[in-house]
Amino acid sequence: MSLHVIVGGGPVGSSTASLLASRGEQVRVISRDGAGPDHPRVERIAADAAKPMRLRELTEQATAIYNCASPDVHRWAAEWPPLMGSLMHAAERSGAVLASVGSLYTYGPMDGEITEETPMRPTSVKGSIRARLWHDALEAHRAGRIRTTEVRASDYVGPGANSLLNREVVPKVVAGEPVVLPVDLDAPHSWTYIGDTARVLVAAASEERAWGRPWLVPTPPPASLRDVANRVAAFTGAPAPKLASMSRLKRWFTELFNRQAREFREVAYQFQRPFVVDASATTKTFGIQPTPLDDALRETAEATTRTR
Repeated sequence: MSLHVIVGGGPVGSSTASLLASRGEQVRVISRDGAGPDHPRVERIAADAAKPMRLRELTEQATAIYNCASPDVHRWAAEWPPLMGSLMHAAERSGAVLASVGSLYTYGPMDGEITEETPMRPTSVKGSIRARLWHDALEAHRAGRIRTTEVRASDYVGPGANSLLNREVVPKVVAGEPVVLPVDLDAPHSWTYIGDTARVLVAAASEERAWGRPWLVPTPPPASLRDVANRVAAFTGAPAPKLASMSRLKRWFTELFNRQAREFREVAYQFQRPFVVDASATTKTFGIQPTPLDDALRETAEATTRTR
């Protein structure tokens, strides 16, 4: 039985912890508030992983360190560099593999499908930050200081996900409320199930052939927001969704008073044109198939209904 340390007790970190625990592994989840799944094999610790000495202490004897942290997006510039530095220090001192959950922000606007071979050309501050973090980790890997890999997912679907779909679409469709967003409602979009991210993360951490490169999480065929909303309404018996694209004036007004809307602005291209992932290389390497979108949406809708 090996020790697996997960930094971040959110949906992806918790899903990863539950998966490892179900396989009989010893799991330690580190988060500022001590979050994580309630499982006899999961130890939850409240600590600041950005403090190198504390993280080093908590990762001694670890086989793998899973970076599932998710600082608030408006604090990425301040919080990600010291946190990643601490994670790399812990991986170097312990010898543990560092497996991180990355972001598709690193690629910028795309004219075709995203694959692992797609070059990183971020056009946003957030994308540039995540690209730099991966560059630093990869340089340390190539220098022989650490062993690392990164798993990149598209926008999440699944209970608890902090995504546009979960925040702005599913709850409003279930409640029969209008959905008005600054998006192309008919643009094809890839959606990633949280549990699939955990499966790829664990697989990539455990196999040497996965180290030193990024992997995309397998996703079902793309679906537009209009299609997704109609499916959720059908699952829950809600009325036909009332969908509309936000006008430029309303978008400006919303951004004026809403920080989340301002943060969304620089990556809105993902929803204003096709944004499609081809993760066939991951499926071929690890044999991991994506969870069907209908199953993921149904689970999300049911969780939303329970919490209403």
